[in-house]
Amino acid sequence: MHSSLARSVGMMAVLLVAGTLGACGNISHKIAADGSSAEQLVWPSPDSTTPIHKNGTFPDVSDLRLIKPGMNKHQIAQLIGTPHFSEGVWGVREWNYLFNFRKHGSNEVTQCQYKVLFDEQKLSRSFYWQPQTCAAMLDEPMHERHEAKEEVFTLSTDALFAFDKSAVGDIKSGGLEQLDTLAAQIVAKDGQVRHIHIVGYTDRLGGAAYNDNLSDRRAKSVMQYLMKRGVSDQYINAEGRGMNEPVKECQDADRNTLIACLMPNRRVEIRVEGIANSDTH
Repeated sequence: MHSSLARSVGMMAVLLVAGTLGACGNISHKIAADGSSAEQLVWPSPDSTTPIHKNGTFPDVSDLRLIKPGMNKHQIAQLIGTPHFSEGVWGVREWNYLFNFRKHGSNEVTQCQYKVLFDEQKLSRSFYWQPQTCAAMLDEPMHERHEAKEEVFTLSTDALFAFDKSAVGDIKSGGLEQLDTLAAQIVAKDGQVRHIHIVGYTDRLGGAAYNDNLSDRRAKSVMQYLMKRGVSDQYINAEGRGMNEPVKECQDADRNTLIACLMPNRRVEIRVEGIANSDTH
């Protein structure tokens, strides 16, 4: 990866400074609970950045391309830093940036504003540019484009965890072997991986809140174990979706039969976005 110890230390310093800033509040009006939109997007004046970000920054375009829905604030900050304006950092649901882009082979600079909206769990969900034409700054030159693909690895939670268990220490030996194999594959093509999204699911038995919590804990335990086995924390995140998105529907029957039928729905999906011409499969 392109990160270094010096960059990590610098990022921690920025986060410490940012942490001292009060959360002045969102500036856009009525951000949707799921972070997908706002009733009115409000853009801060370009000359109202915080002193440390005066006149904006020149971002690494390859880092900007890595930003995806579902990333947490720490992951966003690792890629493009904390917000450039004074809306706040941790307690708010939008971050605003002022970016400068220099055209290839030219000294001409284009200035753009970039906005990230977060859902109520403070996960990134939608992204905006001002002016909208600035979105084209992320387009890769034709000679640099690669065909991206997403590989989905589906692991049965019955194989990973015992009943009602969810901690890293609860993962079964067979599940550890599966995760070790997957971690080795991911680490082997580390430079080609763009993002890893881990999603936990349950079956429809039990209450929705309980299942949401259980699936979230299991997904995060899988994420923690993969990081322990060398997968970078810079492009990985996890969430639980409970009983949503079932892959198999079952008719009501006696409990044991129903539990067996619903097994495919009790799963953890590890979605690895990489490059189609990867040497590792």
